[in-house]
Amino acid sequence: MDKLNGITVFVQVAESRSFVGAGRSLGISASAVGKSIARMEEKLGARLFHRNTRSINLTSEGSLFLERCRRVLNELEAAEQELSSFSETPRGKLRISLPLLGNVLFMQLSRFMQHYPEIQLELDFTDRLVDVVEEGFDAVVRTGQLHDSRLMARKLDSFSFYLVGAPSYFASHGYPQNVEQLQEHHCLHYKLPSTGKLEKWPLPGLAEGELKVPATMVCNNLEMLIHMARQGLGIACVPEFAVREALAGAELVSILDDKVLRTLNIQVVWPSSRYLTPKLRAFIDFVCDGATAGLRSGNAAVSG
Repeated sequence: MDKLNGITVFVQVAESRSFVGAGRSLGISASAVGKSIARMEEKLGARLFHRNTRSINLTSEGSLFLERCRRVLNELEAAEQELSSFSETPRGKLRISLPLLGNVLFMQLSRFMQHYPEIQLELDFTDRLVDVVEEGFDAVVRTGQLHDSRLMARKLDSFSFYLVGAPSYFASHGYPQNVEQLQEHHCLHYKLPSTGKLEKWPLPGLAEGELKVPATMVCNNLEMLIHMARQGLGIACVPEFAVREALAGAELVSILDDKVLRTLNIQVVWPSSRYLTPKLRAFIDFVCDGATAGLRSGNAAVSG
């Protein structure tokens, strides 16, 4: 049991990067945390953290050990859940990673918290390609296809892309009548955080690289992209749900709708396991069953 307690302390320090923060979460003193880490390092014969007066960071040995320890704790939690009734009230902490356009689920997440008051959500918003298993997330909400055999996925919904611009922009520059004429316009592009490359506009010629359009502005933030389009600074290619309210209010106008080829799939992804904990099952069922209604009702619009 002492060994398990030591592992728990180690994982908490690794996640909080603080002896004080880890102690506060575990209900023990920072001194007790420090002593536990020191005993573990002595027993392992390896230094787990680089420590100075301002920060605590994992060593390479610590990072490797953290991966193993998380698996131990996850297996223990799964074993405990299996021994309890399947109808047990879902409870405990859920670590969820969402994309920066995760505000498509804001209303659904707030309803989830109201419905399951004994579940504590820890939400991490990033467009970085996180490793669900290695970083200890219970689930992630992401776009695109699944390419990791260690993971399971369930589709939330699909949405088309729109080319949009402000009425003031088109009043000054005219409406492009075909894809080729986009080469003469100001174009606002989204840079993929995972690769650093520009997201290709899903249009004939552009998607294949046969045609190129100007990169008047490039950013890795969807809300900024939409804000720039609203200000009349150019044309942007964005998912429909992100600009639904702006289109309805005539702040933005969509063009060449019949030329856009791509749809966006949104799905919830989690580590594959023989047993799904009640809290994770509740989350997956709740967001998937309610996502379509919530997103299509207009709650998904991004405010610029």
